[in-house]
Amino acid sequence: MDRPAPAWFAGSADGLRALDSLVDLVLATVRAGLADHDGPLPAGGPREVRRRSRPFSESILPDRGMGDAAALEPLARAFAAGSVDLTHPSTAAFLQCPALTVAAAADLVVSALNQSVDVWDSGPFAMELEEAVMAEIRDLLGLPEGAAGVTTPGGSLANLLAVIVARDVAGARLAGADIVDGGLAGVPGRLRVVCSGESHVSVRRAVAAAGLGDRSTIVVPADARGVMRAEAVERKLAGLTGDAAFLLIANAGTTDVGAIDELPRLARLAAARGMWFHVDAAYGGGMLMSRRLRPLFAGIELADSVTVDLHKMAWQPASASVLMLRRQADFAPLHREAPYLNPADDAEAGLPHRLGRTLETTRRADVLKIAAAFRALGRDGLSDLVDRCHELACYAAERIEADDRLQLAAPVTLTRVVFRYLPRHPARRDDVNAALRRRLLARGRAVLGRTVRRSEEGEAVYLKLTMINPLATESDVDELLDAVLAAGREEERDA
Repeated sequence: MDRPAPAWFAGSADGLRALDSLVDLVLATVRAGLADHDGPLPAGGPREVRRRSRPFSESILPDRGMGDAAALEPLARAFAAGSVDLTHPSTAAFLQCPALTVAAAADLVVSALNQSVDVWDSGPFAMELEEAVMAEIRDLLGLPEGAAGVTTPGGSLANLLAVIVARDVAGARLAGADIVDGGLAGVPGRLRVVCSGESHVSVRRAVAAAGLGDRSTIVVPADARGVMRAEAVERKLAGLTGDAAFLLIANAGTTDVGAIDELPRLARLAAARGMWFHVDAAYGGGMLMSRRLRPLFAGIELADSVTVDLHKMAWQPASASVLMLRRQADFAPLHREAPYLNPADDAEAGLPHRLGRTLETTRRADVLKIAAAFRALGRDGLSDLVDRCHELACYAAERIEADDRLQLAAPVTLTRVVFRYLPRHPARRDDVNAALRRRLLARGRAVLGRTVRRSEEGEAVYLKLTMINPLATESDVDELLDAVLAAGREEERDA
């Protein structure tokens, strides 16, 4: 074969020059692709997007390459044209944020230089920067000096790491067994995990993946506001015999309504029982930047571990998640030594590594974009963005409560607004709400979330707005709710 061209590789001088021209090409192409639809997503639904993607799916790996620009330009345009526009004010379904420009630019640096935050000689500056970023997040959470953290590819993996560490530290202590060495076979009874009925799906998956089994989870019903109360946990634990409840998982911003559990009381309860106390603040953690909302999170500083997703309410490109532990020493169960990575004499000589804080080896240097955004906006700038989204959520709730065709599921705590359309025939409520959302998606008109909540008639389908776009306005909220009302009327008429 011919000798590879230096420009093929982004980290070289020739590669950076080539990247410069490709970036200009891509930015123009993405702008054109986004202009292919005037709503938040392409019209026509899955069938239309599948049709548009077919030419690419049939030529992903040709025998002979076509070159950088020819390969990338049409692909980037199709990708943009088939993407959800996260900056559009009618995109309000998920905690999927429009990324900060400075963070996206930093992400390009990360991709071009391809550092790994596992051993020092795979990413020297990145490793130092991660420690600095973790120290800021430690202070943001109010954790003590001995706390330490690690970036993860998402909140789901952070929750899994928390369950594993809690199992091997608190679970082993309560069971009187060395789980790291002997596994769960030597544990008398069953190790149990306590969580809210409002917990994220990743919690149950983490418990299963940690080898504990689905039956190990004790699910505590939340109250009407979505809050897990300490009394409800006590009632669940009162009849527990023969098994050891070693982990209590609380929420600081539930997935549906953004509720915050009784963190101080739950922390005291866990401590009294020798349980590990984990707070899933994937959604709410970024809101600690807000001086207005920060008091709602009192008690998070008492946690043994905390999950934070900065690709939610800190406007980072995915992924940018963090697991923080109260005590750095509790990462010990994850440590392994490999002579080709982290030999003991290298560590003694002052070459650090982060292999003992995660299940990963190669780990992307996501700290750069986090640091860039923190430095660019500062705490005041990020606080303003959080507060603006909270104001929009409160406005949406007021507008819903003022309209007798709409019904709010729960008061707004953070930036989630859960509600439903009320058709003339109550028996059709679930069908109409599910269908109107699909109607808006198929038209490319709006992106709404969907969930199930308790109502006066039992479990029911509700719609969900996530206010995560600080560029949106109150008039944008009005237009979005008007679109819901119009789609609801059309569903009733067409039934």
